[in-house]
Amino acid sequence: MIEEQTIIAVMPETLVAETRKMRDQGYRLVQICVTRLGEELQLDYTFDLNRKFVNFRFLQPKIGARVPSVSGIYWCAFTYENEISDLFGVQVDGNALDFKGTFYKTAMKHPFIQDAAPASVPAPAKPGDK
Repeated sequence: MIEEQTIIAVMPETLVAETRKMRDQGYRLVQICVTRLGEELQLDYTFDLNRKFVNFRFLQPKIGARVPSVSGIYWCAFTYENEISDLFGVQVDGNALDFKGTFYKTAMKHPFIQDAAPASVPAPAKPGDK
């Protein structure tokens, strides 16, 4: 079975109001996803009601991306918002539970917007190593 999916272009300025409409119609928040597209980031907010998926989509610059939080509407969004902040460097304004860059422990800050991996990442210590 293939579920119906709709993609709607939104602006960060309208994201909160549009998200509130989805909640008021009974949709659940499925995920918030970021994909790097060259020098831009594509953000997708996916909602579901009875296997009908609606995706809000917009682009932000790779460096300096900023979005408003939707965690005041969907509490669970705080996890996605901390993730996109830690991994992509997206500034999320108003996150209900902001881990301030400590949600994930990574070898480098904002690893998913970096152009190259670090020269070397030390292997984890083994029991008995000094």
